[in-house]
Amino acid sequence: MWVRLPPCPLNMPAYKLPDKDFSWTPELAYAVGLLTTDGNLSGDGRHMTMRSSDIQLLKTFKQCLCLNNKIARSKNDGWATKPSYRVQFTRTQFYRWLLKIGLFPAKTYTIGELKIPDKYFRDFLRGHLDGDGSVWTYKDRWNTFKNAKYVYTRLWVRFISASKNHIQWLKKNVSKLTGLNGHIWERKPSRSYQTTSIWEVKFAKKESIKLLQWLYYKKDLPCLERKRKIALQTMTIISKEKRRKYTRAKINNLHPALSD
Repeated sequence: MWVRLPPCPLNMPAYKLPDKDFSWTPELAYAVGLLTTDGNLSGDGRHMTMRSSDIQLLKTFKQCLCLNNKIARSKNDGWATKPSYRVQFTRTQFYRWLLKIGLFPAKTYTIGELKIPDKYFRDFLRGHLDGDGSVWTYKDRWNTFKNAKYVYTRLWVRFISASKNHIQWLKKNVSKLTGLNGHIWERKPSRSYQTTSIWEVKFAKKESIKLLQWLYYKKDLPCLERKRKIALQTMTIISKEKRRKYTRAKINNLHPALSD
């Protein structure tokens, strides 16, 4: 169910509006996941901005919150290569509600736990994945020197944040709800413009498959379509692969000194 945010009354100052609790839905939880990663709460207590280089993602975000605001082009940072776009909107009551569940302005390095109901956590997590996460796949040919047929599809799912506390909370909740553990990895600054570590929680092949099946639990879900397509195609390829037993190569004509 799409969430329609109430407009600000024209005859009442924004600061006088009463607080409002919004009912959780899969669409709202997904939108909160996107705001957690790629969103921004202005310091004025009213404005929110969602940014992405993917227009489809912004259109889905707008649908989730029933927004009519335009998608505008943003100015890229110095190292960005893709065009960037944004949706900016004003809803004072929604802004305050986001503060209550754990979001706040300038959250990048200090965000921690969020108040997400367990029932909707996977929808939130799917938004988190579509914002700053990744579904990474490649062909592993490491053992082809033993046998040319030893080629396997590898799969990783990663969630990323500049806040260690947030990543630890994410990992703890995923483990509680799915039994999957993953592992936390620190990516230390390696470029001149980087000033702090980036934290990841990563899930390898078997856990990634289970996690993706949990995230994409039905067809009609808000998501980044191209990322879902990669995930489903990769899982289909892996399901058709047969794990081959490695065979130990026989070594003949040993040197006499090694034959004892």
